[in-house]
Amino acid sequence: MYDQLRPNPAHHAMTFDQMLERVRYEGAYPTRERAAEAVHHVLAALGRQLTGDERVRLAQCLPVEAALTLTAQIPDTQQLTGWGFVKDLAARTGVSPAVARWHTGAVLAVVTRLAGPDLLARILHRLPDGYALLFGQAQLRLPEPAAA
Repeated sequence: MYDQLRPNPAHHAMTFDQMLERVRYEGAYPTRERAAEAVHHVLAALGRQLTGDERVRLAQCLPVEAALTLTAQIPDTQQLTGWGFVKDLAARTGVSPAVARWHTGAVLAVVTRLAGPDLLARILHRLPDGYALLFGQAQLRLPEPAAA
């Protein structure tokens, strides 16, 4: 038998409504609508950056509504750094980079919990520098070789 990816599991760690409430709390948003807007914008932006098995596996961890937002995006041919991701999100949504960074942190904090540490490590390995901080993780760098 071929090794196949399993479809979205029937049970998620949280429903979309629970996800929105969690993002609303993390981002201190005044309404669920503002939290939902942030979720859709950030997951759409992430969907433009993430490819491969990690994209599929992350979609499986998310509530269906969030997974559809992530996977509806066609991945960009050029990956952005973490800061590039924030600047692109700001430009697409018409907010300042500081507000885009706030939205990103609130949404990705919840995504981090849903993905778990193993998948998150794989996602961060696939993405360029700067995404670890967006996911609330330390940005670890390999030591650079000493100059000769």
